[in-house]
Amino acid sequence: MGALGEEEDKGAKVVDGEGEVVAAVGLEMKWPPWEGLAERYKLISATSLAFVICNMDKVNLSVAIIPMSHKYGWNSSTAGLVQSSFFWGYALSQLPGGWLAKLFGGRRVLEVGVVVWSLATAIIPAVAGFMPGLVLSRILVGIGEGVSPSAATDLIARSIPVRERSRAVAVVFGGLSFGSVLGLLFAPPIIQNLGWESVFYIFGLLGIIWCLGFQSLKEQLSGSEDILNLGQSPAGSSDLISSKSSESSSEELINSVKDVPWREFFKSKAVWAMIYAHFCGSWGHYTCLSWLPTFFSEELDLNLTEAAWVSVLPPLGSMIITSIAATFADNLISNGVDTTKVRKICQTIAFLSPATFMMLSSVDLGLPPWEIVLFLTSGLALSSFALSGLYCTHQDISREYASILLGITNTVGAVPGIVGVALTGYLLDTTHSWSISLFAPSIIFYLTGTIVWLAFASSEPQEFSSSKSESES
Repeated sequence: MGALGEEEDKGAKVVDGEGEVVAAVGLEMKWPPWEGLAERYKLISATSLAFVICNMDKVNLSVAIIPMSHKYGWNSSTAGLVQSSFFWGYALSQLPGGWLAKLFGGRRVLEVGVVVWSLATAIIPAVAGFMPGLVLSRILVGIGEGVSPSAATDLIARSIPVRERSRAVAVVFGGLSFGSVLGLLFAPPIIQNLGWESVFYIFGLLGIIWCLGFQSLKEQLSGSEDILNLGQSPAGSSDLISSKSSESSSEELINSVKDVPWREFFKSKAVWAMIYAHFCGSWGHYTCLSWLPTFFSEELDLNLTEAAWVSVLPPLGSMIITSIAATFADNLISNGVDTTKVRKICQTIAFLSPATFMMLSSVDLGLPPWEIVLFLTSGLALSSFALSGLYCTHQDISREYASILLGITNTVGAVPGIVGVALTGYLLDTTHSWSISLFAPSIIFYLTGTIVWLAFASSEPQEFSSSKSESES
């Protein structure tokens, strides 16, 4: 991103290629330090922070499930049911979230989602002893978090040009990995010192604080509540998110659903490739996210804190790989490499890496436990190349319908969270084998997902987009 310096009396401003101020530098200290950033970068940063809190509230149960199982006498099947209930709500909210993000803008949908999942997280201790209430609360957490990916995709598609898109996706969705790290680091000491109930109260409160801060940010971004100006796209079209759509009548809401080219979506081989790839990637991700703390605890004979800290390694590695993958992908595109080819390369790395390392971990090679940890960490970290592969494709093929397309693929991608997490617990009770229950299904889906992706994936703007002439350099 080229930058020009413009001298002023009090310092200098760094301006991007569209003439918008990206940062202010000079002798005088600026406070807050993000005051000089372009508006679209402030909003992307705030969205990333929401995703940090999102995964903190997702993984807290992965740690708390251990003392909760001891207290309430749950076996692995019951624990799997409790953890999978999150994904019931997550799956149900994907398509509605994508449609609402397109209609009202991702900003509003994200705010509502954070409020819902934060309040639902805070009430878990009160209902933990009553299984229907506990399941319902986790479903509500899933609903709140389920609308967030579509909301973020809408924000990115509207405000970020294609040459910056891989990095924008990496910053926002990379917040999930950072949230996993923070959640797995802080949940154990909180639980051990204050009780397992406290982790839900504290993490739920963080979401409410974010909402208050986001309200303040909106006032800084614009003097008017109607429009957030996020800068100009390279083509010169205005990337504005208007809240005037909230005034839509009921008839307009119904028509907006009818106007979505659903049939055209499912006629596209590229969309089906995205759907299956999302399913395959989610199977490995969600089952490992839910069961790795238990796996490390049992296989390595670690206590709660040690098991959680070891579980931090995969998301910590993902944070590092995400930044590398994003820069790698954007540089290839900037140097003229076909976007489809870049997405295929990144997604292939994201699938074959964890498949290979899971094979090595599941076969009895006489490896010491810590080498298995290293294998799993490497494989799951490299799977973050998907953020520069699959997760950019929705915006590549249709900027207008990106949020709805992500809603479709994320709906299918949530199925492994429902079926896979519960099935892993059932197979574990039945076979007492982590290789069969956790690794074998993931390996199969990673390999078949690679084949489908290479055969049918595409980043070319699709015909169902109303912006058929859309092309970004």
